Order: sequence, then structure tokens, then C-alpha cells
Amino acid sequence: MAKVFIYPSTSLILSDMVERFGHQPLGAAVAVREKIQTPGLDSPPMQMTPEDPKKGLKYAAVEVPAGVRGRMALFGPMIDEAEAAIIINDADLSFGCMGCARTNELVKYLVRTREDIPVLDLNYPSNEEEGIQFVADIKGFLDSLEVPGEKSAGKENSRGEE
Repeated sequence: MAKVFIYPSTSLILSDMVERFGHQPLGAAVAVREKIQTPGLDSPPMQMTPEDPKKGLKYAAVEVPAGVRGRMALFGPMIDEAEAAIIINDADLSFGCMGCARTNELVKYLVRTREDIPVLDLNYPSNEEEGIQFVADIKGFLDSLEVPGEKSAGKENSRGEE
């Protein structure tokens, strides 16, 4: 089971697909749930500790808006933890909304520049035929992921690298 970062991170559809194919989705729902269920967190509804913005500084400079740093405190560790990633470009709002354009650019940049993980980068489908191919591409990508500890010779990642 590989840890797969999903973008848009709020996509329950994509999270469900990753889980159905036997992998662990890394998305906003899981990270937010951990924040909410943490005992002793005294700042509802924000659910942030004073340490969270400091974590965001690892991924975004102090000059960027606080909201970007706060979001990166949530998304950055998931990107670091990921063993694979799926990015869906131009997704419909009902598929999953990320909400902040600057954070979106930074998240996609950080994922795409990680050369140690396979990344599936797809456009959101606009018709039924593209939708069928979209699901098939995701299934193929998830099926090709190696389970940690079970290396198979000659398997290619989505970038065509061995």
C-alpha cells in the first residue's frame, strides 16, 4: 500500500478511488480530521496551534500571506510523506475545491519537482469518453505502484522512467 498525495486535496471522489485500489490517500480530509480529533486543541473553529504557521515556513517564505503558510503547514508534510501523487488539472468545483490560487500553484510545484515519486498528471474530463479514460488512467497508475519492500524489476513510473 503506497501513500498517494491527491490534488485537489479535498476531492472525496479521488480519495475514494485511491483507497478502493488498495492505497492510502493523503488529502485534506484526513489531515483536518487529525487536527479536529486532537485532544487539548483549544482554538476552535480554527483548529490551529501556534506551531502550525511555523511549520508552514518550511514551504513558504515569511513574506507570503499567512493563509498560504497555514495551508502549507497542512499540505507540506503530506507532500513530504507521499510515495506517489495524482494531480487533476482544471477540475470542476464539485470534484474538489482547493480555494487558494497561490497555495494551489505552490502545492503543484512542490509535487511536480519531487523526482523521487511517480506523479500522474491528468486533465479533468469534459465528456463521457474522457471520463472513462480518466478512471482507467488512474486505475492503471495505482495498479503500477510498488508496495514498499516489494520492488519489481523494470517497472516504469508515469513519467516513463525505470
